Amino acid sequence: MKIIARNKKALFNYNIIERFEAGIVLKGSEVVALRAGRANLKDSFVRIIKGELFLLNAHIALLNTTHAFYKHEERGARKLLMHKKQIDKLFGRVSIEGYTLVILDLYFNDKNKIKATLALVKGKNLHDKRETLKKKQADLDAKMALKNINKGIV
Repeated sequence: MKIIARNKKALFNYNIIERFEAGIVLKGSEVVALRAGRANLKDSFVRIIKGELFLLNAHIALLNTTHAFYKHEERGARKLLMHKKQIDKLFGRVSIEGYTLVILDLYFNDKNKIKATLALVKGKNLHDKRETLKKKQADLDAKMALKNINKGIV
């Protein structure tokens, strides 16, 4: 599994409730751009429109080698592929329980197809974000201490 793009901001801003795998409908120029690693998921989100999932605001850059006729819209809506029962289940949880749908990453699977990791998330409060930063700093300090002990610097 080769990761193309990751949404790091989503991991910081949200608590992940459940993860799903979804296919994604792309044009040829988009696939070539993703193979070159030209994607950004920073402000992207997922909406359910008329019983279908759409990835909105994800940026897939244009390559300068793309012919003008085959160019894609950089921040266009892209359809996500999941089973109807899964979409209905997600729609119920989003509308009733107040969860949000975001994309965590885009990757190539074993068959070299582009897939997306979709997550059902709940927003974090400010104090939860501070706790995440404190934990991250404590883990970094512990790693540095272990590294210094192994080198004999103590």
